[in-house]
Amino acid sequence: MADTGLQLRSTVTKDNTLELTLVDMPVPEPTPDEVLVQVEAAPINPSDLALLLGPADLSTARNSGTADRPVVTADIPPSMMKLVAGRVGESLAVGNEGAGTVIAAGSSDAAQALMGKRVGIIGGDMFGQYRCINAFMCLELEEGTTAAEGASCFVNPLTSLAMVETMRMENHKALVHTAAASNLGQMLNRICINEGVDLVNIVRKPEQEAMLQGLGAKYIINSNSDGFYEELTDALAVTGATLAFDATGGGKLASQILTCMEAAAVRNMPAYNRYGSDVFKQVYIYGGLDRNPTTLTRNFGFSWSLSGFLLTPFLQKVGIEKSMQLRSKVAAEIKTTFASHYTKEVSLAEALSLEAIAVYGKQATGEKYLIKPQD
Repeated sequence: MADTGLQLRSTVTKDNTLELTLVDMPVPEPTPDEVLVQVEAAPINPSDLALLLGPADLSTARNSGTADRPVVTADIPPSMMKLVAGRVGESLAVGNEGAGTVIAAGSSDAAQALMGKRVGIIGGDMFGQYRCINAFMCLELEEGTTAAEGASCFVNPLTSLAMVETMRMENHKALVHTAAASNLGQMLNRICINEGVDLVNIVRKPEQEAMLQGLGAKYIINSNSDGFYEELTDALAVTGATLAFDATGGGKLASQILTCMEAAAVRNMPAYNRYGSDVFKQVYIYGGLDRNPTTLTRNFGFSWSLSGFLLTPFLQKVGIEKSMQLRSKVAAEIKTTFASHYTKEVSLAEALSLEAIAVYGKQATGEKYLIKPQD
């Protein structure tokens, strides 16, 4: 076994720059409850980009170093430095999740049970060749599952399951989801079809509409359509959806969804009420694809809520037993319901090419990259 392994690091410097490098890190010895995983695949998720790229202006990105040890530098606008003031001078490892093979294990029963197994992992620092982590943060993958198939077994699958569970816990009857053609959106669509849940999918492009239609989605609304408000309101009236999960975060979309939910609810009101309907409407923001401020136009009554949503607090709320049930479901359906698709597979060095950064840095739907650290 090697003494060191490559790891991708992101650093914000005091002279208003972001620096991405590959460094040699010592391979650690696992403690009793830990396992050492040789990482074979790790997806670049939108949730990774805030740490990886921060608020850097990617149009200023330049490359130096060598082909196998590239260094990427980009300028951070002075007005944005306050957002990353706490990490100035800190070399930070990146990558929320991945998959690989356990090559060393601590003495505990849980750690030893994973020795030699292929596992999915969550816990950060995944854009590297080795990761030492508590055995509980691993999901044993079923026989025949490749590292690429298991690399995205935590963030998107568990978040999509959490959305449906939240709907039930909070007594809603149907869902709305934005950026619905994403890998997560496709998983959510499959879950809802399998479980008989009405899902209103909001997309931005005709090709995304066509793709979801091919996957059996029933309600697909294009936010750039001239009839967006009417089409969304009609779908909400039919499904009774009063819960939405918004991946965009910024701009007007959350407000537009609340407005259409209110318009759908008002259709069934027996008489006018100046305070609006008493139907409670909830929008959770779980992503930041749009970096503009979130804008609300208050024309949706008073019975509503807009708040953030993260997977970890949800799992803490539902408890270990429920969390383990959800994880087991993901492992069993990793090739079907929770299958992920990647635009391109790259090595650690290739992930730092300006061409690759220009693609995955846009966070565009359908442009998902997978890092293969051992390549």
